[in-house]
Amino acid sequence: MLETLALMGQGFVKALTLINLLAMAGGVTLGIIIGCLPGLSAAMGVALMLPLTFTMPADTGLIVLGAIYCGAIFGGSISAILIHTPGTPASAATAIEGYQMTLQGRAGKALATACWSSFWGGLLSCISLYFFSPLLAQLALKFMSAEKFWLGIFGLTIIAGVSSKSIVKGLMSGALGLLISTIGLDPIDGTKRFMFGQAFLAEGINTTCALIGLFSMSQVFILAEKKIKERAKATKFSDKIRLTGDEKKMLAPTVVRSWIIGNIIGILPGAGASIACFMGYNNARQFSKHKEDFGHGAIEGVCGSEAANNAVTGGSLIPMLTLGIPGESVTAVLMGGLIIQGLTPGPELFTKHAAMTYTFFAGFVLVQFFMLAIGTLGCRGFAQISRLSDAILIPCVTVLCFIGSYAIHRNMSDVVVMLIFAVLGYLMRKFDLNTAAVVLALILGPISEKGLRGALRVSGGDIGVLFASPVSWVLIILSIIGIFSPFLMAKFEKKVTGTEEVVLETESGE
Repeated sequence: MLETLALMGQGFVKALTLINLLAMAGGVTLGIIIGCLPGLSAAMGVALMLPLTFTMPADTGLIVLGAIYCGAIFGGSISAILIHTPGTPASAATAIEGYQMTLQGRAGKALATACWSSFWGGLLSCISLYFFSPLLAQLALKFMSAEKFWLGIFGLTIIAGVSSKSIVKGLMSGALGLLISTIGLDPIDGTKRFMFGQAFLAEGINTTCALIGLFSMSQVFILAEKKIKERAKATKFSDKIRLTGDEKKMLAPTVVRSWIIGNIIGILPGAGASIACFMGYNNARQFSKHKEDFGHGAIEGVCGSEAANNAVTGGSLIPMLTLGIPGESVTAVLMGGLIIQGLTPGPELFTKHAAMTYTFFAGFVLVQFFMLAIGTLGCRGFAQISRLSDAILIPCVTVLCFIGSYAIHRNMSDVVVMLIFAVLGYLMRKFDLNTAAVVLALILGPISEKGLRGALRVSGGDIGVLFASPVSWVLIILSIIGIFSPFLMAKFEKKVTGTEEVVLETESGE
């Protein structure tokens, strides 16, 4: 316990260095800008900026990516409130009440609520990040080859979770990702696999190039396909961006409930902030003493949605850091950042690299304060960003994609790989396949393969070794649950999004 407290203290000391503070400020600002722009997403922003962190120290690079993640989740609320267009899917529920407040001349109040709720949701999520992560990391120390195989299988069942609309399409996407993950030299005996005579494929597909292509460049193709248009103009507002003491006191219970909801949703692989925001909104409505205000600009609705979606951020990092299971696209990209820095998610992050990990944790806490300050002071300016035309956005993102891919190894081969995955991502979106499932399979495939082949080599080919430990059976049960989770998630999502439909019908009837 004392050792952990010492590491926490050292983490804050390192996080408070000038370079890390600048990284937090820059990352949050960039994240909010990305979040403000409809059509972009937190995953896309993190993927675009990932190559810029290569030359940074590991803790600073992760702090930048974490800051972009948090900033983008909050930034989506700005356009949701001012132009009724969520900048990210995580702010879809915020638009319901936030835009109504804007129409009533209370845009400043809505933005203040979103900023204050996002701050507390994100800050409270750090509690679980600090206390649950080391416990799971200790459990992961018991994982041998067989357990790592089942861990990979469990992670792959998340494909079903992130593809709840169609299990078949989710499995197809995952199978494609597994196939791509076999490209390169065999991890055991070094046999060439699907390299087609290209030496640069010896180490397999570069994860960062794949991420940039699937999430960023493919989105450029989608935007370019549509008619280039001007963004809806952000509503001008003159009221102050602040909350009174009584309003904060009234919203405090909503923040706490949404924090718990968001944290649980974040820890559960395959759920994500888009579901959490509706659950937080629905919970705020259920417990409100003024239910009649909902649909007409209820401040509690904005609070419930924003506190929940920001509470997801800390929770979603726990399975990724401790078990190497990225539960959603953003944490998959962040995991790619760890791997690029030569770090392997798992127990080593809390033993060998504990100093770096706790510096990142401390930075994640401080990022919430930067988000509160920058968000409150810059909302009026960020509001104008939502008006940026696609004619400007498309070439800017394209240039960043090319530069980011080339900067990895300063090799045009990486740019070609990025473009191939961009086309793949575009076609997958057209056929309603899941790009996140490809990423998860691409990362978890090698983990599962090494575990299986390692276990069989040690046991002399005895398949019984895969079922010999209690941990293996726990993971098997979790995998079975993961396979059937789409049905549960579909019911869950239908229930929480049903609230939005009711509210929108109420609005249209007014």
